[in-house]
Amino acid sequence: MAQASINSDYSEWGLSTDAGERARLLQSPCVDTAPKSEWEASPGGPERGTTSTLGAVFIVVNACLGAGLLNFPAAFSTAGGVAAGIALQMGMLVFIISGLVILAYCSQASNERTYQEVVWAVCGKLTGVLCEVAIAVYTFGTCIAFLIIIGDQQDKIIAVMAKEPEGASGPWYTDRKFTISLTAFLFILPLSIPREIGFQKYASFLSVVGTWYVTAIVIIKYIWPDKEMTPGDILTRPASWMAVFNAMPTICFGFQCHVSSVPVFNSMQRPEVKTWGGVVTAAMVIALAVYMGTGICGFLTFGAAVDPDVLLSYPSEDMAVAVARAFIILSVLTSYPILHFCGRAVVEGLWLRYQGVPVEEDVGRERRRRVLQTLVWFLLTLLLALFIPDIGKVISVIGGLAACFIFVFPGLCLIQAKLSEMEEVKPASWWVLVSYGVLLVTLGAFIFGQTTANAIFVDLLA
Repeated sequence: MAQASINSDYSEWGLSTDAGERARLLQSPCVDTAPKSEWEASPGGPERGTTSTLGAVFIVVNACLGAGLLNFPAAFSTAGGVAAGIALQMGMLVFIISGLVILAYCSQASNERTYQEVVWAVCGKLTGVLCEVAIAVYTFGTCIAFLIIIGDQQDKIIAVMAKEPEGASGPWYTDRKFTISLTAFLFILPLSIPREIGFQKYASFLSVVGTWYVTAIVIIKYIWPDKEMTPGDILTRPASWMAVFNAMPTICFGFQCHVSSVPVFNSMQRPEVKTWGGVVTAAMVIALAVYMGTGICGFLTFGAAVDPDVLLSYPSEDMAVAVARAFIILSVLTSYPILHFCGRAVVEGLWLRYQGVPVEEDVGRERRRRVLQTLVWFLLTLLLALFIPDIGKVISVIGGLAACFIFVFPGLCLIQAKLSEMEEVKPASWWVLVSYGVLLVTLGAFIFGQTTANAIFVDLLA
């Protein structure tokens, strides 16, 4: 496996003596893992990871928290209030944590270092290809969501700078489509073309600072609300059970860190499943506190009138919120290239595997193919973001895909790992684990099917 290394020269823009992006590269932007060797793979071989337990907790929290935070107040509103939202998150957290532990167990059993490699090794070729396609679609959809978020926050900031009332049409250069396109071409496209990424650590720092600042602002604005902010109806119970389930995609999108969790596990000084269980439990409790603080306070501030992006509910001229918007824009500007890099690497791997060309023999065409893939990806996400202004719809669709990474693929891995055991007499725990794997797959398939059906039969027919 190639590492997501930090380059300091300009050769990354052109041909390189390296083999290019490896077929199945999808490591966490914050993690450096050493290539595995036969010596490392041996049971008695020394571990060469460098990440401490505390460092792993921080990385998992960082991978979990992100722009999905902005949608949690609306998720509480969709679920039917504070009690329903808390109960839903607490219930889902058990499955989320167990999925992370299952992936670590299967990674250790298969000696693979990335999410899709684990699925390939444990579940076989067909499931592995489906997993890679799902990762590509998920990262593509998340890139669209990032561009919509940029447009949402820029609209509010420009309204203040232009001193115009909200909703009023200004000069052509303040038009949403123009500002999103200009920002994307000036900042996102140049950062997306290089073969490797040299700014992961800066992106990580911005994401962490921006996320915690947004949470602090939402909580403070609830405790000391502005006079002009009047909440809508505060729901106390869900309208129906289906309303509760409709909030699941947002929660899945927020807590989805499973794809990058496998490299984090393998980067630890002591990659043991028991230790990893403590790491992910601590990380998810921290993430839960942040998401609940934002969700509860944001929902109680605006009630049923809360926007899918909670920052849009605040007045444009609020300077503290304007700083939060600026943080979110900076975070998204640096996060888009990372997500694109991951998706592009998966697409590259699928293409090379389909062509039957070894990566090492295809160096000459790598740059041309990379630029073409980047331009097509960038232009398609930009066009879709310009004509799908509702962030809630995009989050719902990619939240359904996130459910596959949280529930379906870990469940399939657990089932396959247990079925491969050659014991003639299966203990009771074997049946329990297989049944739990079936439950995970069923739950994930239900969430994915529900969001897909809503996207096709509700949004398209509306």
